Amino acid sequence: MLNVIELFAGVGGFRLGLEATNGFQVVWGNQWEPSKKAQDAFTCYANHFKDNGIHSNEDIGTVDEKIFKDMGVNVIVGGFPCQDYSVARSLSGEKGIQGKKGVLFWEIIRLATEIKPKYILLENVDRLLKSPSKQRGRDFSIMLASFRDLGYSVEWRVINAAEYGQAQRRRRIFIFAVRNDVQFIISRENVENPAMLRTEGFFAGAFPVMNGESKKYHSFTFSEDILDISDNYTKTYYNSGIMRKNKVYSEELTPIIEESITLEEILQTGVDERYYLNETAIEKFEYLKGPKKIKRTAATGHEYIFSEGGMSFPEPLDKPGRTMLTSEGTVNRSSHVVRDPETNRIRILTPVECERLNGFPDHWTEGMSERMRYFCMGNALVVGLIERMGNRILEIDKEDINALKEQPLQMSLF
Repeated sequence: MLNVIELFAGVGGFRLGLEATNGFQVVWGNQWEPSKKAQDAFTCYANHFKDNGIHSNEDIGTVDEKIFKDMGVNVIVGGFPCQDYSVARSLSGEKGIQGKKGVLFWEIIRLATEIKPKYILLENVDRLLKSPSKQRGRDFSIMLASFRDLGYSVEWRVINAAEYGQAQRRRRIFIFAVRNDVQFIISRENVENPAMLRTEGFFAGAFPVMNGESKKYHSFTFSEDILDISDNYTKTYYNSGIMRKNKVYSEELTPIIEESITLEEILQTGVDERYYLNETAIEKFEYLKGPKKIKRTAATGHEYIFSEGGMSFPEPLDKPGRTMLTSEGTVNRSSHVVRDPETNRIRILTPVECERLNGFPDHWTEGMSERMRYFCMGNALVVGLIERMGNRILEIDKEDINALKEQPLQMSLF
């Protein structure tokens, strides 16, 4: 059983996926929403996992990393916010690196420095690979270099959940860091990077991809100085990649697509009347989702045409849902609107249907306001993906344990 701490836990998507494998126990989980009196996500998390580990509802920046010393933590997981990760010398000029105050990625690095877990699994929006817009790839480069400096190798993959059998076309980047003394890294030291990404690495074992040469790939060597990376690096990162020691390789891979769950399959029956739309709301949605060309004037006085393409209205039920946002359920362009197969009337999704889009159990967020139920699901990850990654971590850890068992026998031969 691997001991886990879960950061930025939300309503527990990482935990649900990992615990479904029966190989992980979350010994400490943190969820805190700044500037909010009602801590709905934390309350949901604590109620579902009560009497099972420590539940922290405090600013992660105030948590003393020393408390984890005797917890035997093997894994850190978390879905952290996408922020500005730039770094700077401290005022006195020494080599210590300071991230901007309040940037939560540095809290992950702070805890990892103290705990030194075998594995770190993180999730973020895929635009992280291109941020910031004025120095593309800088933020992700800083993250990779930070793990390098702690003695980790890193793999990443952008995954569209629907392409691997889930009910939502949700694209997210997953980042898996492994301590360099783990057998998984040692035994694959001479495996070429393309083979790692296609067949031998972490993500390849859980999310198969097509063989064959990609036209988009490149490799480079990092600067030893993370400040130089922060100030000067602009890099192109593709949807998959690996960093070992100081060398980075990235490639655009094509998934082997699995049959997904369709929107129709997650719809409830007997839906309450309040989810159905009146004619005024239907007209509003038709406008919001329709194609547009609108003349606008910029602050400088320059006139331009704002245009956007049309969206399906209502949603096709024979496909998985689109990416769910925190504004789901409100009258806006991104909300799902369906024609109910049972009544043939137009409605929005229910909170339970949103839970199903992410692979949560029905009624998981019940007890908070409906607006917060939609908001929490818009922030959540797809549980089924985490279960696959959890099983992959268990395979890797078994390899490491077996290698440790064999070491005394190898020593006895000399």
